[in-house]
Amino acid sequence: MPSQPKRLHRMVCYVSEDENAIVESYLKKYKITNKGRWMRETLLTAIHRVVVDDDYPTLFNEHDMRR
Repeated sequence: MPSQPKRLHRMVCYVSEDENAIVESYLKKYKITNKGRWMRETLLTAIHRVVVDDDYPTLFNEHDMRR
């Protein structure tokens, strides 16, 4: 029995030639061979960081705290 749940939902995005070159250069520089895993981990890490670090509950909204 696999420890990871089955991935059933496909996500697709288009990038420009320049953006693709940047990604490919990064993958080559850091010897990353599994692009799909890297993309998932990078995206989910960024989202998790925002949710955990930036969206914590506060007593006042941002506008009130900056006054």
